[in-house]
Amino acid sequence: MTARDMTHLLDLTRSGVRTGALRSRRPIYQDSIPPCNDACPAGENIQAWLDLAQAGRFEEAWQKLVEDNPLPAVHGRVCYHPCESGCNRNFTDSSVSIHAVERFLGDRALAEGWEPRYTPQPDGSRVLVVGAGPSGLAAAYHLTRLGHTVEIYEAGSQAGGMINAGIPAYRMPRKELQQEIGRIERMGVKIVLNRRVEDLRQEMDAGGFRAAFVAVGAHISKKIDIPVRDAGKMMDAVNYLEEAQSDNPPLLGRKVVVYGGGNTAIDAARTARRLGAEEAVVIYRRDRKNMSAHEFEVQEAVEEGVEIKWLSSLHHVEKDQLQIEIMELDADGNAQPTGRYETLDANAVILAVGQESDTSFLKGIEGISFKRDGTVIVGDNMMTGHDGIFAGGDTVPGERSVTVATGHGKRAARYINGYLRGTPFTYPKRHPLVDETMIHLWYRSDAPQTEQTHLSGEARASSFSEIVQGIGEDEALFEARRCFSCGNCFECDGCFGSCPEKAIEKLGKGARYRFDYARCTGCAVCYEQCPCHAIEMVAEPATDGVSDNG
Repeated sequence: MTARDMTHLLDLTRSGVRTGALRSRRPIYQDSIPPCNDACPAGENIQAWLDLAQAGRFEEAWQKLVEDNPLPAVHGRVCYHPCESGCNRNFTDSSVSIHAVERFLGDRALAEGWEPRYTPQPDGSRVLVVGAGPSGLAAAYHLTRLGHTVEIYEAGSQAGGMINAGIPAYRMPRKELQQEIGRIERMGVKIVLNRRVEDLRQEMDAGGFRAAFVAVGAHISKKIDIPVRDAGKMMDAVNYLEEAQSDNPPLLGRKVVVYGGGNTAIDAARTARRLGAEEAVVIYRRDRKNMSAHEFEVQEAVEEGVEIKWLSSLHHVEKDQLQIEIMELDADGNAQPTGRYETLDANAVILAVGQESDTSFLKGIEGISFKRDGTVIVGDNMMTGHDGIFAGGDTVPGERSVTVATGHGKRAARYINGYLRGTPFTYPKRHPLVDETMIHLWYRSDAPQTEQTHLSGEARASSFSEIVQGIGEDEALFEARRCFSCGNCFECDGCFGSCPEKAIEKLGKGARYRFDYARCTGCAVCYEQCPCHAIEMVAEPATDGVSDNG
């Protein structure tokens, strides 16, 4: 080899290009985390059940789904699907409609009578769950799958928690909710209604429960100090939404004002319209940008005739009238009072300024600590400061949603199982996350998301009929097939066909591939063409040979 050739080879080495015996990096097949899975608060393996669904194996897809989430028909309706916000397909056309496929599978399971398949390993332990909301139901479900006997004590007359009490029927029909709860009961979970826990330790001792999971939800409305003189009808949003589902729903008059800026406030205003209010006005002290209600909820409310007054603060309430103060944004974007006022007619005022959990029954238990808002402090293992007592959902600090609560229930069940069996649970090391910059789409794939049918604003303003309609089998197949399989090999044969050295061997359907490193030159062509980033380039180990890592 000439000096010039040696210089050229050294230049290639420094640039990272390796060939033949001087290869310093090699390709490996690697499973990574897709952004949909990573964003799911319930910890679903979304990509796995989408893969089964796109093959038309719907029951298998549902079985994979309910390994993580016992309420797919519920979540397919009420979850705000952060998985879709993270979907890498957003950078091509639009996200996969994951929630629509989940709802399809959930509804198909109810129609076909599918039941979860699992093999529990009983150990004789009994666990008490306090609260039959999404977190409590999820904990009971997963503990049952893990082999434990579970009872749920629920203070209310129906199971479902805030799904049942706070989410209107036009978003979550009660039939599907109760059907999914019934499936959990058929697994052996005993739900005792109208059973309020006053002394948790006494209940545990009396029932022989070795552990407890507290998930009582946030059913108490926060209080605000508003001057009131001879007020007409005033009530909090949580009670209003719950009573609205009764046989005798509250009739609040022709003009109803709701004070608040969250989804509960929007739901209350929309419910008031459905119960006969000619005018429903939402008052919010900040601007739209800072409103916590989801954009689609606000838009639907406006379509139904709900008026929203931004930068308005409730100042004073009298019978059939209220006074609001006009607010302005300062240089930092914060709402400040102006001293200017406006008077509104109102037959009733609904307060929707947030909810708190009633955790007073835990105050006397040694070791349990609380935040100022009454939420319970837990460790990474979901256990409180008292041995064997765990908590989750709205009972603990953090984001409040049905899906977050469901994820807490699953997580707690794993830690409770480890606690009961004397083998503490630990999560395995996470795979790397795949973002949109790491996938290489060498095929055209423009196929916009399937639109779900919606009732018109006029049609839904006076009805509690479900607004969003489900998709059919053909649409579910189409949506599932839009998945890019980010980070995980789907056997497209791209690497096999592109390798110039024939260093890739096919191992058969479902078994993927392997690299023959005796042939591989480290050219990285396979890596560059892999559409889903299932191949990574890593440093060359000290020894060479044939590695089966497909």
